Order: sequence, then structure tokens, then C-alpha cells
Amino acid sequence: MDNIIMGLNIMLIVLVVIIIGLVIAYYFLVYKSKVNEEERNKQKEVKSANKEFNGIQRETTDKILDFDEVRDDMIIRKNRQQYIMVIQCKGINYDLLSEEEKEAVERGFVEFLNTIRFPIQLYVQTRSLNLRKTIDGYREKVNEIGDEIKNLQKQKVEFQRQGNQKQVDMTDFEIRRKQNVLEYGQDIANYIGRMSFNQNVLQQKTYVVVSYYKSELGNVSNYSKDEIINMVFTELYTRSQTLIRSLSSCQVAGRILDSEELTELLYIAYNRDEEQIYQLDRALDAQYDALYSTSKDVLQKRRERIDKQIDDMSVDLASDSLLEADNILKDREKLNNELRERTMEIIEEYKNQLSPDLYNETKKIIEEKTKQDEEKSKTEDETNPTETKKKSTRGRPKKVEE
Repeated sequence: MDNIIMGLNIMLIVLVVIIIGLVIAYYFLVYKSKVNEEERNKQKEVKSANKEFNGIQRETTDKILDFDEVRDDMIIRKNRQQYIMVIQCKGINYDLLSEEEKEAVERGFVEFLNTIRFPIQLYVQTRSLNLRKTIDGYREKVNEIGDEIKNLQKQKVEFQRQGNQKQVDMTDFEIRRKQNVLEYGQDIANYIGRMSFNQNVLQQKTYVVVSYYKSELGNVSNYSKDEIINMVFTELYTRSQTLIRSLSSCQVAGRILDSEELTELLYIAYNRDEEQIYQLDRALDAQYDALYSTSKDVLQKRRERIDKQIDDMSVDLASDSLLEADNILKDREKLNNELRERTMEIIEEYKNQLSPDLYNETKKIIEEKTKQDEEKSKTEDETNPTETKKKSTRGRPKKVEE
């Protein structure tokens, strides 16, 4: 009987333990399901927040930006259909010019407008003046002058040891002069450093935007992506150089922005408030992404090649023009000689029908006219020695080749 009761008690204890374990397992499963549900809800909220912000659909950065990439000193836009090159212009103070200079600038600007054969855009960007590079440049110059003063002081001590008083006096004068320059440079560096704390110092830069469309190349289905970019770069670079030369006629200097400067231009355009906080030039100066290289830049080589082609074409055109002008002058001289000879023949033919005085006077006039033409030609050769030299040496290369 006791064994039965003991067995029942054990079974009862086991059942109680099983029930407690089931209850604990139930509550654990319920808690875990609630946690999983909360995590799923949070993920949904994060996803919805990424897609929308205050009811506005979120987009990726690539879709927000109005260009595809910056490459080879060009901005590529519209799914690689438009290529842009930017020229930075450095103007003059028009108000300080005289009336004659103003008229010359205006005539040059009219010539610039008349030379434009393709669409351009003018872009003006106002940015806070970054004086960091200017301050660094002044401080570098000041340090160089300080090193020169130290070297002069060593030389002075050496001259004093040698007893050369004349050199000591000259060195002492040079030290005082450089010390004055050093103090002046330090004052300028400190003054510009104080100016840099003023965020209201602004500068305005003017740019000329030159565009070229892929469709202008015609059928490019047989060309690769790199070949198309090379052809577009050549066309854009030629257009930009034409504009730069035209702008120089109105005393406006221009230069083509490279890829880093284009990136900075776009960065400031898209980040007006943070341009001074996250300065792009500091990241570029750090050279964290630079590789060790001793060769010339690829774009620099391409620019030099295009410039050489333009120079060669200009030389060929000038040579052809000189040859044509020389042929015209030779033909004109030959015609004049034939005309004088024919005139003398006519005079001789009608000599018997003319009085001696009329015949002699007519012959005298023809001879004086011939002499005047020869003197005039000689004077022109003396006043243009370069042209005479070109005429005299024009046939030499061919002779050497033969």
C-alpha cells in the first residue's frame, strides 16, 4: 500500500514538473513571437522611412544629381549624350580703363561674339573666399626668408673671422634688408589669417560652359566607349581653345578647368552651406587616393598633341599663304616688265612719226617710271627683311632633300 502511495506521489510530482515546463515554454514562445513581431515592425518602419520622408519619396544620390560623372576634364550628362567643358574667365576692371581702352575692349567683345559658331552658357558662382592657400604661401615664403637670414648670419661670422670688414658690412646690410622683408611678410600673413575668420569675404567667379552632344559625331555604333570620349574631348578642347583666343581679344584671360576643379565647382553648387566645413581641396591635398607615378598625365599628353596639330595646321596655312602671295608678286612684276617692254616697242615703232623732242621726253618718262618702281621695290624689301629672308630661303629645304 505504501509503495502504491509513493508511486502516485512521484507521478504527481512529475506531472506538476511537466505542467510547469509547458507553461514556461508557452510563455517563452509567446514572448519570442512578440519580439520578432516588434523587430519586423521596426524594419518595416525603417524601410518606409528610407522610401519616404515627410510624405516625399526618397531617391538615390545618382538620381538626384543632374550629371552622370566627371571624367577627362568633362562633365558627362543625360545618359552620356551631352559632354561639357568649363572655361574659367579672369576679367578686368572696366571702370578703371580709359575711353580708348574701353572702346578696344568693346570691339574685342564684338569680335568674340561674331566668332561663336556653337551654343555656350555663362555661369557665375559666388563662394566664400578661401584664404588657406594664400596664408600657406605667405608662410612658406616667410620661412624661406628666415632660412636665408640664418645663412647670411653664418657668412657674416665667417667674414668677421677672416677680418674682411667690407664683406661684413655688405652682409650686415643684406641681413637688415631681409629682416624688414621678413617682418612685412609676417604682418601680411597675420592680417590675412585674421581676415580668414570673417566668413563674409566673398569672391565671384565667371565661367563659360561649352557643350557638345554625342549626336554631332554622327553614326558612332562602330566605336567603343573610350573612342567616343576621345573624339568628344578633341572637339570640345578645340572649341574651348577657340573661345579662349577670342576672349583674349577683349583682354579676358581664360583656362579650362580640370577634373578636380570641375568636381569642386559641382560640390559647391550642390553644398552651399557645407562648402567651408567639408572643403574638397583639403581632401585632395591629402592625396589619400593618389598613386605613385612619374609619367605625364594622360590628359596633358592629349592636350599637347591637339595643340601641336593646331600649330602644324597654322604653319601649313601660313606657308601656303606666303607662297601664294609670292607667286602673285612675281606675276605682277613679270607683267610690269612685259608692259614696259611693249611700251618701248610701240615708241620705237612710231619713232619716225614723232618729233625728236616728244620721242625723247616720252622715253625719259618711261625710264624714270621704271627707275621709281625699282627703288620702291628695293625700299619695301629693306623695310621687310623678314619677308625677304623667307623668299630667299623658301626653296632650301627642297634642295637639301634632293
